[in-house]
Amino acid sequence: MCTVPEQPDAAEDCTEAAVAKPQPASASLGETAVRERIVEAAVDLFCLQGIRAVSTEKIIARAAITKVTFYRHFPSRDDLVVAYLEHRAAWERGAVEAARWISGSDVPEVLRLFSERIAVISARGFRGCPFANAATEYADAEHPVRRVVKAHREWLKAALEEMLAQIGVTDVSAAADQLMMLRDGAMVAGYLNAPDTVASTLHNAGRAIVEAHS
Repeated sequence: MCTVPEQPDAAEDCTEAAVAKPQPASASLGETAVRERIVEAAVDLFCLQGIRAVSTEKIIARAAITKVTFYRHFPSRDDLVVAYLEHRAAWERGAVEAARWISGSDVPEVLRLFSERIAVISARGFRGCPFANAATEYADAEHPVRRVVKAHREWLKAALEEMLAQIGVTDVSAAADQLMMLRDGAMVAGYLNAPDTVASTLHNAGRAIVEAHS
């Protein structure tokens, strides 16, 4: 039995308060810590305001670093967007694996627990799926940003297929595609609708899909 993955930290808090109070960077911070500080600043700002709306200058101010330091770690703004999405992908994978650890192979229950995390974030200024949002802003399918989006979605579908196979679903690919569409809809619903209804709705719809393919 695996251990529960580490839960998201304060960097996932998308409230205005989380963005409003940059802390001065310590001169003793190592290069890795400085890079993480920049990424966390991007997470705070991008998830609250959107990618295109946030300038490099805003991120530099939020991270309390110099422009030279920023470009030493991220030669282009797109490099930072890639790092931001990789951070979000790690968070989502952790949330899915934590739900899977709790629920075993009960796919609808995994979806319900995962969507509960979405509901929590929705109450903090969540703006919808960060991967879908990024994809709409980067039209080129071969752009590094789009490649991160594609890789994460492929991981998520593969994880669903594995869980579905464990509970005897026959056409795991078709069922996983339908569950992915449900997940995408839940992310939109968490932004547009009352977030407290997302978990139960996703759970019930997910169970119907699993039963239809069992």
